[in-house]
Amino acid sequence: MRFLAICSLLLGATAAANDEPPAPADPRSAYDFTLRAIDGRPYPLAQHRGQVLLIVNVASRCGFTPQYEGLQALYERYRERGLLVIGVPSNDFLWQEPGSNEEIAAFCRSTYGVSFPMMAKTAVTGRRINPLYRWLTAQPGFSGAISWNFNKFLIGRDGQVAARFGSRTAPLAAEVLRAVEAALNAAAP
Repeated sequence: MRFLAICSLLLGATAAANDEPPAPADPRSAYDFTLRAIDGRPYPLAQHRGQVLLIVNVASRCGFTPQYEGLQALYERYRERGLLVIGVPSNDFLWQEPGSNEEIAAFCRSTYGVSFPMMAKTAVTGRRINPLYRWLTAQPGFSGAISWNFNKFLIGRDGQVAARFGSRTAPLAAEVLRAVEAALNAAAP
């Protein structure tokens, strides 16, 4: 009995540490989801309705970590036109994001000057996948599990996935810039 009580306490502590906002009942767009910001507050994507989003799962100890520099440059280049980059730290791939949310935020600011919004560390694959990532990876034409850190989903002004890029595609690659330009040039619904 004591063993079950200890297990219950541990599971409760784990659930509290991974406290995710609830998934929407019938999501129709990315704007229907709420994430948890890196400071712990709810971060409803609805506040960016009509903007173009680039949602990227990130990690601080990955061979692709220098992509933070390109993500920041992309954000600075297009933010006035309506692009918002959103970093979503995840420790799903070889434990390459072991730090706390506070450590992640400090690293991003001090090493890469990140000023775009960063979310709290969450799962982007597996049993505990974040509801937004469950939705993103199920979208027709863009479906499939996240393969590694720095996968990128471009969300159009209508809240739908407009493009998806793998880890090896740099944020300032020609195909990313073309997709961002196209999404920014599309009329808001």
